[in-house]
Amino acid sequence: MRKISTDTLWDLAAAEVQNRNSNTSEDHGGGDGAVSQRTVFIVGSKTGGKTSILLRCLDRDEATKPTLALEYTFGRRARGHNTPKDIAHLWELGGGNSLSDLVQIPITPLSIRSLSLILVLDLSQPSRLWRTMETLLQAAHTQLGKACSQTQAHAGAKHKASSFQPAARVLPKDYPDRELLSPFPVPLLIIGSKYDLFLELESDKRKVISKTLRFIGHYYAASLIFTSTKSELQMSKTKSFFNHLAFGLERGKSVSFDSSKLLVIPSGSDSFIQIGSPPTSDVDIGSLHAKSPLDLWKKVYESVFPPESISENKELKDPAKDPQYSEPQVDSMRAQKDQELQQYRRNAAKSWKELELDT
Repeated sequence: MRKISTDTLWDLAAAEVQNRNSNTSEDHGGGDGAVSQRTVFIVGSKTGGKTSILLRCLDRDEATKPTLALEYTFGRRARGHNTPKDIAHLWELGGGNSLSDLVQIPITPLSIRSLSLILVLDLSQPSRLWRTMETLLQAAHTQLGKACSQTQAHAGAKHKASSFQPAARVLPKDYPDRELLSPFPVPLLIIGSKYDLFLELESDKRKVISKTLRFIGHYYAASLIFTSTKSELQMSKTKSFFNHLAFGLERGKSVSFDSSKLLVIPSGSDSFIQIGSPPTSDVDIGSLHAKSPLDLWKKVYESVFPPESISENKELKDPAKDPQYSEPQVDSMRAQKDQELQQYRRNAAKSWKELELDT
């Protein structure tokens, strides 16, 4: 008798990815003559420009479309003449916070050794910025912990010592404020998108956003860059950071800490002394009762940019009802089938009532 599978579509997709990876002999470090394969997972604000940034970094002249839940693509780059091309596996999560459960697909025990995370935050929507950052980083961090545990559970006794431990990411001894940081388990790049719209905000508000993101970036030992897809210069700097994660190339040497200008801050180049204290003019820091420095910055930030209420920022859990995933032909057929189902239910209920009366 044939066994009926109860796996979901995402279970099958995850199994397929793991099967492909297990059948491929790869050198993530990109040793001499070996093909390097890295994984970059892109998450961030809904309609924040993730797809546009990715296409520009890959030099693809394509029309952007809304990301359908979770999408995969890849990029290749040759290290020299007549050399094998390195491969970057690129995953993009759509829907903002609403589909954060899907982080389990790209973040697996097989991918964590070569994984990097890019968090795209829409600078033109400051009231949604902190919640987006907090939700997505927490979801990714939790899944990284699970993947690490699975790796250790399946590793033999003699291999446990070399198993990957994301919670133990070690920073160089000369890293600024090393003992005060909480490094994200894998390399992290924070991109502030729509910088052109960000410039339309009041200067005081821009300063709060810039300083807050500088603190977050440094606290998680991440790189931070602001960009706009409308600027070739800004995108060239962003592409440099992207290529560093995707292909192991050197980052550009540009650095900018000035909150009145474009921020370009590679990991390890900032410090708490340079960032300064939270920008508070109307708030008494002592009255905020923060549990940690991160919580203090959150309270100060949300005093300037109150987060939208849950009802206002409620995100659809069913992508079929989300307008950004609309498909006219499919939706019309779905509506027709829904009507037929409702008619069937009414007819069935009527038949049962008639049967009860006859009885």
